[in-house]
Amino acid sequence: MKLESSSDGPENAEKQQLKNGKNDNAGNGKVKKGLGWIEWFKGWYDVIFEMLFQRISASHLQNPMPLPPIENLTCIVTGSTSGIGREIARQLAEAGAHVVMAVRNPKAAHELIQKWQIDWSGKGLPLNIEVMELDLLSLDSVAQFAESWNARSGPLHVLINNAGIFSIGEPQKFSKDGNEEHMQVNHLAPAMLSVLLLPSLIRGSPSRIINVNSVMHSVGFVDPEDLNVVTGKRKFTSLVGYSSSKLAQIMFSSIFQKRLPAESGINVVCVSPGIVHTNVARDLSKIVQAAYHLIPYFIFSPEEGSRSTLFAATDPQIPEYCELLKADEWPTCAFISQDCRPSNPSEEAHNIGTSTRVWEKSLEMIGLPSDAVEKLIEGEEVTCRYGHQQE
Repeated sequence: MKLESSSDGPENAEKQQLKNGKNDNAGNGKVKKGLGWIEWFKGWYDVIFEMLFQRISASHLQNPMPLPPIENLTCIVTGSTSGIGREIARQLAEAGAHVVMAVRNPKAAHELIQKWQIDWSGKGLPLNIEVMELDLLSLDSVAQFAESWNARSGPLHVLINNAGIFSIGEPQKFSKDGNEEHMQVNHLAPAMLSVLLLPSLIRGSPSRIINVNSVMHSVGFVDPEDLNVVTGKRKFTSLVGYSSSKLAQIMFSSIFQKRLPAESGINVVCVSPGIVHTNVARDLSKIVQAAYHLIPYFIFSPEEGSRSTLFAATDPQIPEYCELLKADEWPTCAFISQDCRPSNPSEEAHNIGTSTRVWEKSLEMIGLPSDAVEKLIEGEEVTCRYGHQQE
C-alpha cells in the first residue's frame, strides 16, 4: 500500500506557524488551564466524524489486512489476550513473525495460543508465539519485563504498546506506584517499557515502537505538573483520565522521536484504530451499550480496528515517512489514522513546550534519568528506581 497523506494532514502554512512557535505556550508567560471552547468543539467534532465516517474512509482497506513477508521479525504486543491486541498478535504470528504476548494473564494467553495452533494446523509451520507476564499497573513489573527481555541479547524489531484502559464512569483510582490508573497504563508504563527496551530495539534496527492511541486524545488536555489530576485544578472524570493519558502519550512520543538519532534506526509512531467494539464496552452504561449494538455499521470489529496498527508495524515506507517529518522539524511524531493514512493529531498535541515538559515529568515519574535515552543509545547502563535494580 502506498503511504499517502490524507486531506487533513500537515499543511505548509501550519507547519511554518508551528516552527515559529505559535503553538508553543512555554515562552509567552501564559499557562493554559484547559482547552479553549473552539479546541474542545473541534475535538468532539473529530471524534464524532471518525465514528460516523470511519467505515467509508477505510473502505479501500482489505479485511483482514494482507501483510508483507515478516518471517524475520520479532514483535512484542502488550494486552494481546482480547480485542485489538488479540487480532494483532494472531495476524502477525500467522504472517510468520515471532510474537511475544506481554500480558497480565499468562494462562489466558496460553489458552489462546493452543486454540490458534489448532486452527492454523495444516496451513504452514506452527505459529511462533510465546507468553511473558507484564502488569502495566506495576512499574516494577515493567522494569523486570524489560530486564528479562534485554538479558536475552536478541533483537526486537517491533514493540506494539496496545494495552490500555478506559474505566468509564468509575471514580479516580491509583496504582500501587501512586499514579492515576489511566495515566499509568495508557502512558507512563508504555513509555517506560519503550525506553528500557532500547537496547533490544537497537539490536533489531531498523525497528519501530507503535503506540495504539485514540481519536479521543483530541478532547484531552495535559497539565505536566498535574499528570495524575490530583491538585484540584481540574475535576477528574474517567473521560479526563483517558483522553489526557492518550494526549500525553503523543506528546511523549513526539519528543522521543526527536531524541532518537537517525543512525539508531528506531522510529516511534502513534496510531488511531478507530472507534472499535472491544471489551471497553463492558464498562459502559446500559444505555451506551445499547447504542453500541444499534449502530454496528459505524463501529469497527477488533479485526478491522487492528489494521492501522498492523500497517504501521509492517509497511516498508513508515521509516521514510518518520524521517521526513523529523527532517522537516514537524512538532509531532508520525500519526497514522484508522484508514492507514498519515494524519495530524490535535492542535494541542503540537504544543512543543508542553510536550517537552511532559517528557521530563514522565521520565521523573517512571524513575529514569533525563538523559536515559542518550545513554542507552550509546550502550551505557541506566539505573531505574523500579525493578530488580532496587533489590
